[in-house]
Amino acid sequence: MKRKPLEYYLKADYPFTVRPDTNDGGYIIEFPDLHYCVGTGDTIAAAIADAMIVKEEWLKAAYEDGIAIPEPANAEEYSGRVSLRIPKSLHKSVAEVARKEGVSTNQLISHLISLGIGGIKRRP
Repeated sequence: MKRKPLEYYLKADYPFTVRPDTNDGGYIIEFPDLHYCVGTGDTIAAAIADAMIVKEEWLKAAYEDGIAIPEPANAEEYSGRVSLRIPKSLHKSVAEVARKEGVSTNQLISHLISLGIGGIKRRP
């Protein structure tokens, strides 16, 4: 199978998770599709910025070394877009926290959802 150009992978929208770093403080960003591709930072914004740099370097190194680069998981099944109605007061609170953290409201909500999902104990 012929692999796609490097630019394709660099522009692909790889999903990531955000979680608090319980050892050192700050946050950890992981790309489930890209093994050992991890970014960190003191704030969510800093961790995301670091993760984007790490992801680019990871993809370039894998491509250069001839390592198979996976497609983003479920790219065809999920758009990554969710429409959600919430009370105006909650919207205001979320926007204020996001502003204080230096991230977008969407990034903060994504982070909070990932914390909730990560805390759910999976049944076998």
